[in-house]
Amino acid sequence: MSGSQEWKPKGNPWLIAVVVTVAAFMEVLDTTIVNVALPHIAGNLSTSYDDATWALTSYLAANGIVLTVSGWLGRVLGRKRYFMICIGMFTVCSFLCGVSQSLPELIVFRLLQGLFGGGLQPNQQSIILDTFPPEKRSGAFAITALATIVAPVLGPTLGGYITDNASWRWVFFINVPIGIVGLLAVAALVEDPPWARKRPASIDLVGLSLIGIGLGCLQVMMDRGEDDDWFGSPFIRILAFLAVTGILGAIGWLLTVKKPVVDLRVFGDRNFAVGALLIGAVGFVLYSSAVLVPQFSQQVVGYTATLAGLVLSPGAIGIIVLIPFIGMILKRVQARYVIAFGFFIMGAALMYSAHLVLTIDFRTLVYYRMAQASCLAFLFVPISVVTYQTLPKELNGDAAALFSMMRNVMGSIGISCATSLITERTQIREAHMVHWMTPFHQPFNDYNVHTRQYLQQLGRSQASLDGGVTHQIYQEFIQQASALAYNDAFHTFAIACFAIVPLCWLLSPNKPGGGGAPAAH
Repeated sequence: MSGSQEWKPKGNPWLIAVVVTVAAFMEVLDTTIVNVALPHIAGNLSTSYDDATWALTSYLAANGIVLTVSGWLGRVLGRKRYFMICIGMFTVCSFLCGVSQSLPELIVFRLLQGLFGGGLQPNQQSIILDTFPPEKRSGAFAITALATIVAPVLGPTLGGYITDNASWRWVFFINVPIGIVGLLAVAALVEDPPWARKRPASIDLVGLSLIGIGLGCLQVMMDRGEDDDWFGSPFIRILAFLAVTGILGAIGWLLTVKKPVVDLRVFGDRNFAVGALLIGAVGFVLYSSAVLVPQFSQQVVGYTATLAGLVLSPGAIGIIVLIPFIGMILKRVQARYVIAFGFFIMGAALMYSAHLVLTIDFRTLVYYRMAQASCLAFLFVPISVVTYQTLPKELNGDAAALFSMMRNVMGSIGISCATSLITERTQIREAHMVHWMTPFHQPFNDYNVHTRQYLQQLGRSQASLDGGVTHQIYQEFIQQASALAYNDAFHTFAIACFAIVPLCWLLSPNKPGGGGAPAAH
């Protein structure tokens, strides 16, 4: 084992980190860049918006399944070979998505894109873990944060700009040159350490099947639940049953079989178990808040897709500026203190954001999003550093796969919770406000008169005034209820962030500087 312990990459480690991060950035970007293009896709392919969302669902379901078993696939094929296959086929599938002429074609190619894209994030993480010693990982994970945190933030902005100014097909074509350059760079620079090279491995068909059923059904349920009225739909109830059965069955099987497709022993390490839980919380907050802000901007305030995306972009700048300082802080402060501080200020930022009104201006929305996004810099790098500090190198592949899976699955749950919470709180707010909509309430009468005068000034005929006033007041009523619902959602997620802070003390204290206690395995 001494040779394994002394292994170092021949290429420049920092250049390797940049190369593998570019590949992962491309894949993470694709999870959000397509969202704003869905109305254009539906119109161009002559289908409904609801049907077009299957282009998202198929990708997320396939992606979630492969994330979990990517460590096993890396062992079977060799990690570098598997990473290159993922980049190459992801690029090919991106091109095929761009030339699709029907929705079924697009769904199939998106499914394949998700299958190959699912191996990029975990392999990026495990390559960086093996390329850098523990004391230098904080700087390396600062680079990976660009893919994990910045890409989902930039996705809607870039997607909105492309679809508004070119064609939705370029949302996929943009991956082709990046994928080709990334593939050539990985071939030239990346190499497998002795413990990550191809070796014989049995095929655990039962484990693979249970993981596929459990996580696949969970992802589809989370993505389709709100549109299908959750458990009011037989389809969602069946998915929920299969998801619970598959996940529980997979856990039981993987803990008892001799050669599991995913080694769950990594959760026996306290730092990894707590770190996986915390990165799941980061994914939950990252994706849910990234949905709420542009959704409010478009559906309530009336922004275009490009303008709503521009609200998110400055948040990415805040992350990029702060991350180098996080590396310096970790040299002086224990990672668990930085993580606890990150969740606390994230909660404070969400409370600060819960002041949305219909007359809010663009600058204020940008400030709200910058406050939310900047806090993520205090979370991703420290969590990544402390999670792996006591794991043996041989478990890095499975650990990175499970780590990425937790973030993505919790991100999907966060998106579903955000959209469901808005629907539910809007209905509750309407029920609480409706008793003021009566002629016995003088402010209502005053607003009625004001609206009638406004419509008269616009030249509305006397015959249409009554209907016009009613419609105008109803629209205002719905918008006010929606704005209050978004504030309620931000309050809810803020409380969740504050509740996570005590969990950070379950992490083992690490020596400031990026290192930690040696693995006791």
